[in-house]
Amino acid sequence: MKKILFILAIVSVISSCSDFQKALKSEDIATKFKMGEELYNEGKFSKANKLFVQIVPNYRGKPQAEKLMYMYSKSFYEMKDYVLAGYQFERFEQAYANSEKVEEAAFLGAKSYYNLSPVFTKDQTDTKEALDKLQAFINKYPNSSYLAEANQLVKELDYKLEQKAFAIAKQYNHISDYKSSIKAFDNFIVDFPGSSLRKDALFHRLDAAYKLAINSVEYKKEERLKTAESYLSAYNAKYKDNDEERVKDLEKIKEELQENLQQYNTKS
Repeated sequence: MKKILFILAIVSVISSCSDFQKALKSEDIATKFKMGEELYNEGKFSKANKLFVQIVPNYRGKPQAEKLMYMYSKSFYEMKDYVLAGYQFERFEQAYANSEKVEEAAFLGAKSYYNLSPVFTKDQTDTKEALDKLQAFINKYPNSSYLAEANQLVKELDYKLEQKAFAIAKQYNHISDYKSSIKAFDNFIVDFPGSSLRKDALFHRLDAAYKLAINSVEYKKEERLKTAESYLSAYNAKYKDNDEERVKDLEKIKEELQENLQQYNTKS
């Protein structure tokens, strides 16, 4: 019995492949449409796409065009070809503004750009574009059933930008470019006021200011020491009681700042 079922399965696969090849070579666009739709419904998106590519130009302006263009766009998405998926969904949205599928197409188009966003360590141009696309979707469809997911995707992309900005600022500190580090952390604090990395940003800004002050030329040293001291006070006011892991670092910074400032207090 198992052997018979196995043989039948093989015959079915061969027949299916044969039908696909016939449709692929056929000049009848209706045959290609029918076979493409069947393959699409079976989840065979790559094969369906090959047939759709051949007939899209022939169906422009025809009643079946809307359905075809939706399946065509979605097949790219399911194949994880997000560049073409984003492009085709945007075309669908523009061409079929009254379609019952337009909201889904708009969301999947924006989500295609989200899927193109790289890890935060790489250039974030695609991330910014994805944020623009998702925000445009949210603005256009504020009551969409996809709104919660869209907002979650925006949150994830925002966090990538936070991570990128934080990493750049921290790297400046690591290579002893303390002035650039302080400026970058200042920008981070302004640009991402609600960031979960804010505490770390404030500490590393303090650390950069402290190192800049300690290593400064004499005529700039007092002013920089006082700036670092103000950063220390601001950090302690908010986080000292909830930052056991940095207690020793904070005490060391405090002692060195006070020790260096003492000479100026004595002079005055």
